[in-house]
Order: sequence, then C-alpha cells, then structure tokens
Amino acid sequence: MELEKLINDDIKQTMLARDARKLEALRAIKAALLLEKTGKDLSWNGEIPEEIELKLLQKLVKMRRESAELYKNQNRLDLAEEELYQAGIIEKYLPAQMDESEVENIIRVVISETGAQSIKDMGKVMGASTKKLAGKADNKTISEIVKRLLGS
Repeated sequence: MELEKLINDDIKQTMLARDARKLEALRAIKAALLLEKTGKDLSWNGEIPEEIELKLLQKLVKMRRESAELYKNQNRLDLAEEELYQAGIIEKYLPAQMDESEVENIIRVVISETGAQSIKDMGKVMGASTKKLAGKADNKTISEIVKRLLGS
C-alpha cells in the first residue's frame, strides 16, 4: 500500500512538472498495481503485500528491458531508448540491487544450509535464494551464480 501512495504522489508531482515521459512509466506502475489489487487473490483486504509489489516492479522492468532489446535488434533505437528510460524510472522504486559478490556470498550460505552438492540440487538452492534475495537481485543473476557454484 505504501508503494501505491508513493506512486500516486509522484504522479501528481510529475503532472505538475509536465513530464510526459516519466508520467507514462508511473501510470504503467499504477495500472499494474490496480490489476494486481483487483485480481484473483482477494485475501489481501485491498492491500498488496510488499513481496508481491517487488515482483510486480521487477516484472515491469524485465518487460521493458526485453522490449528495448527487441527494438535494438530491429534498429528502432528511438523506441529502445524510451523503454530503457521507463525501466530506469521503475527501478527507482525497487530496493538497491546487490552486487554480484554479495549475492554470491548469500548463495554460498544457502548452499551450506540446504546441503546442496551438485547441480541436481539447484531447485532447492534457487527456491531459498530467491526468497532471501527478493527484490535485491534478479533471478537471472542468481541462477548464473548457483550454476557456477554447483558446478554445472
């Protein structure tokens, strides 16, 4: 709920500043939050849990980065730049991302806690790691580090 209030306040400020580019990104966040809020899981009593908000923001950033990559491949740099700009705006609402060495240290702890020995145990390690690192690192980075540490 705190994110929704923050987004609404930022939308007001952005409208006053007449920043159409930023406004488009903020409205995308608001629309995604509203869709999630009125979606299938109504047990939240109108408030979206923070971990769901983080996943939603990560999904929006990932979608924009993938779109930008497609636009670059099609030589539409103007559209790619717009998608990357919006991804940057949305990322500001995510917690600070950890660097790779910090992520690796946490994954090493998870591996020792779960007793993982080989790549066959990747599912266990990924499950525990993604919970611990929710919003602090993207799943692609986590997956690459887990594969490397478990010796793919």
